[in-house]
Amino acid sequence: MKKILVIEDNVDMLQNIAEILELANYEVLQAADGKQGITMARTYQPDLILCDIMMPGLDGYGVLKVLSSDEKTQKIPFIFLTAKSTLEDMRRGMNLGADDYITKPFDESQLLNAIETRLERYRKIREEDTDASRERRSSPLSFLFNERRARELLLEQELVGVPHQYRRGDYIFIEDSYPRYVYYVVEGMVKIFTTNQEGKDFVTGLKKKDDFFGYKAMLENVPYIDSAVALTDTELYQIPKDRFFTLLTQQRDVAFFFLKLLAHDVQQSKVRLLSLAYDSIRMRVAQALLMLMDNADRSIRLSRESLSQIVGAAPESVIRTLSDFKDEGLIRIEGRVIYVENAEKLKRIR
Repeated sequence: MKKILVIEDNVDMLQNIAEILELANYEVLQAADGKQGITMARTYQPDLILCDIMMPGLDGYGVLKVLSSDEKTQKIPFIFLTAKSTLEDMRRGMNLGADDYITKPFDESQLLNAIETRLERYRKIREEDTDASRERRSSPLSFLFNERRARELLLEQELVGVPHQYRRGDYIFIEDSYPRYVYYVVEGMVKIFTTNQEGKDFVTGLKKKDDFFGYKAMLENVPYIDSAVALTDTELYQIPKDRFFTLLTQQRDVAFFFLKLLAHDVQQSKVRLLSLAYDSIRMRVAQALLMLMDNADRSIRLSRESLSQIVGAAPESVIRTLSDFKDEGLIRIEGRVIYVENAEKLKRIR
């Protein structure tokens, strides 16, 4: 139930307004003068304030000025009630921050419509503020650039053409080669990895639909320090080097977008290293399955060798863990395909 504070020195008018609002299912707070109204506004934090202008002591303009300077009350919708209706009076009220101006005498529908309009507008403003705040919390850079605009510029049809097709096992680039493109995953999955002196692969990243990759070597102007291979049949857009740098230097949205991606890469690398150092193999296998799972049918179509490289453990250990998960009813295995049966329990594995 919405709470409305009515500040009115005329007792009959105050009670009449309170009765109308209570019948409309509002909770009503009543104040007989400006000072009392300020105290009640600060104490009860109403959803909206109706305030008479002409009152002894502190008038309506004074009430609004005080409440507008208080962080706790400055955003509460404020509607003036007055017998005065000159343009000068209205301008003065609006300049102080009033949301509306109702002239006495008024009928019930006029009053309720004004209240409903202001409450709905305030609700939308709060939703927009919440969304913006959530976006800023998710990425401190979000307020500096438009990510959707950056993606549109990078994936402009004339720039990328048609997607390039890669079959499972096809190499996209190899270690020590120089970058020519920045890649975008349209469909499929790409494994980024490096190979040690013993010939063992260490997975440094997985790229799925809507991910960009290959930009770090491009930005440093150095050869790739790892290789990229298609884990499944994959479609990629290729953004040419010269076009990429043109966008990067001329479009602020694109520059900040890749700054965000680089920051995310650093964080993900830190998380992966900590996981390899401290997480149990059960936990690492569970996390890998959740990350690789197809959202449509909860399947993972990946060789056990590739899965073990992602987990960072011997294939035998991964296979044994998968068998345990199957016995526990967490997954189902049909040939080479793994199906996640209980994602919530996988998330809770430690």
